Amino acid sequence: MNECSRRTVKNVKNKIEKQGKRGRATVRKVRRAERIANAPVTEMTVTFRHVEPTDAIRLYAEKKFAHLGKLIKRTCQAHLILTVDKYRQHGEVTVKSGRLSVVAQEETKDLYSVIDLLTDKVGRQLKKHLEKFKAKKVRSLSTGEVLSASEEI
Repeated sequence: MNECSRRTVKNVKNKIEKQGKRGRATVRKVRRAERIANAPVTEMTVTFRHVEPTDAIRLYAEKKFAHLGKLIKRTCQAHLILTVDKYRQHGEVTVKSGRLSVVAQEETKDLYSVIDLLTDKVGRQLKKHLEKFKAKKVRSLSTGEVLSASEEI
């Protein structure tokens, strides 16, 4: 956050202290705006093969993949490759963040549905990875810890 926005946040907080309930609601809005501004960014690159590159498809893909940084809670790079072979529209996406790398492929008759299916598939893979990571952190007590706890009682 730059110096100008810090000053405005400070000014808003000073004004809010005098306002009561309405002031607290304004504080929540300011905090939410700060959180959204500081959200992790997904760097998106789209490659078109055998198809005319259009801004509509590129913007649609960027919009759909923008939430991946929020899932991982850190910046990530997504590389989407869209290919057209006669009637087959094929898509492949690679999402990288640190050591984490997720790859997905889909094929349908519409590029927009390919993008939708890829975002769903990558989202599922990331959620599964994060659940595994959280499960590793939680551990049960070892036998020695259980026995020592029972002896203390």
